[in-house]
Amino acid sequence: MGISPPIACILLVGITILLALLVYILLTRFMDFSPATPLVASFLQIQAVIHTSESGASNLDSRIVLVHKGKTDLENDHMRAVFLRNNQAVSCNIVTLSGHRFIGTNHYGVQRMEGAGCSGTYWTPREKILIDFSDGTFRPGDLVTAEFYDTVKGTLISRHSYRA
Repeated sequence: MGISPPIACILLVGITILLALLVYILLTRFMDFSPATPLVASFLQIQAVIHTSESGASNLDSRIVLVHKGKTDLENDHMRAVFLRNNQAVSCNIVTLSGHRFIGTNHYGVQRMEGAGCSGTYWTPREKILIDFSDGTFRPGDLVTAEFYDTVKGTLISRHSYRA
């Protein structure tokens, strides 16, 4: 009789541990522990996607107006941009947001870049940049995402999505 309470206690602790392990295994099957997409500020934003020519005719022109809604100046020569259409990378090459340096780059997929944000050394708050992509790059209804990277640090500094 003196040996039964310790055995009962050991059995109860063992059963409790097994039940806890079983519950843990069942719960982890339904949970996703993969790293989430990091939250990134979206202070560099797409203000508009324009599908018309300068004369107003609908021609699937793909011009994007970007606006700096942050609070600090950004050295545009140390930034590059990546664009996605419906979560798929767009075939274009924008290795700098400095308008003067952009001219000399191999910028396939992009016809031109202009605006106050790319004309000087810095892209300051409230300044805009217009990027003229090849016609048909973006169509009405596409989800357009712009990602901006600091080329010195190699980090993503802003991401913004816009329905064209």
